[in-house]
Amino acid sequence: MAQNTDLDSLLQNIPLGELAAKFGVDENTIGAAVQQALPGLIGGMAVNASDADGASKLESALQKHQPADGAVSLENIDTADGEKIVKHVLGDKQEQVAQALGEQAGNNAIATLVPQLLPMLAPLVMQFLAGKMGGGQGTVAASNDQGGLGGVLGNLLGGLVGGGQQTQQASAGGGLGDLLGGLLGGGGQQQSAGGGLGDLLGGLLGGKK
Repeated sequence: MAQNTDLDSLLQNIPLGELAAKFGVDENTIGAAVQQALPGLIGGMAVNASDADGASKLESALQKHQPADGAVSLENIDTADGEKIVKHVLGDKQEQVAQALGEQAGNNAIATLVPQLLPMLAPLVMQFLAGKMGGGQGTVAASNDQGGLGGVLGNLLGGLVGGGQQTQQASAGGGLGDLLGGLLGGGGQQQSAGGGLGDLLGGLLGGKK
């Protein structure tokens, strides 16, 4: 399915081995932490892209990021840039989102890693999206009525919170979808990968930042 293809491609760009070595954990743990952190980051981007103005700003930001081909070396990840991206995407809810995602993992090691990973993952997500939007892939542009960007983000989030069959290690039982829905005060529709995404996360993030 498209969402699994997109998600698998994104995960291939993340240097799990180097991250595991940096934090002194095994690759399974860092992989779980990455998949625990991504929904907050990607969901925030989806909220930003849920209207024309936000989508335009996000697409402009993508032009400043060169698409990655394969895993990027950890030393080439600009965490200062990542911190700016996270702050813009999540606004004043950054700590709340990171804490909630970490708590939902039910594992102290993963919970500790989530906020540290967000600024490292943000540039990689931007590079991936830049490649998808600028790579001449017409199927992306036609993937939904938000001009393509919302569709790609929706596919990624759908795979992480319940739409993907092979990416559920960090979200056993679809718990990430329940978490995001719960933060909004009611999340029965958390598996929607497209139109309902803004509604799903909008309450948590307070709209566009």
